[in-house]
Amino acid sequence: MTRRGQLVLVAATVIAVALVPIVLASLQLSYHDDVRATADYDDDPSADALRVLERAVATESTSIPSQYAWTANESAVTAVRTGLGPRLDRLQTSRIEDGVHYNITYNGTAAQQWKAENCPSGPARQFGDCTADRGVVGQDRVGRTHVLAVSFDVTTTTERGETTVTVVLETSGKSSR
Repeated sequence: MTRRGQLVLVAATVIAVALVPIVLASLQLSYHDDVRATADYDDDPSADALRVLERAVATESTSIPSQYAWTANESAVTAVRTGLGPRLDRLQTSRIEDGVHYNITYNGTAAQQWKAENCPSGPARQFGDCTADRGVVGQDRVGRTHVLAVSFDVTTTTERGETTVTVVLETSGKSSR
């Protein structure tokens, strides 16, 4: 019986020694919770701001074609920016209590670039000329001003840092970053 007990003790020791590297490897490569899925991590605040901006641009641009002739396209741009103003102001301070601040500015360069890439020119085009004015892209459609896109720089500041995104929001609901 004593030899058998000693044999069991030796076998248990060998197994324990063999498990030590496995346990250490397991601890080093172990599963960690997804940080974004924990309650301490909020959704991306920039994405929230962009969703609000998309809705605001879509809503504001719907009334423009019926109100402004193409010859008054500068007035149409002013109307879009004026209509978006209160929404942008509310959005910038909407999450201050959560430690999130948005700084939203129009991006005229991105609007020019979008216009160059998306507004056809030449005799085969369906509609008239496009303009990019103060971050708003408009097009002449049957003598009326039609807003195609609005471009923004959205800077989101949180306790984790600052993120800046340039986005062109098309009135059709698409966006490009």
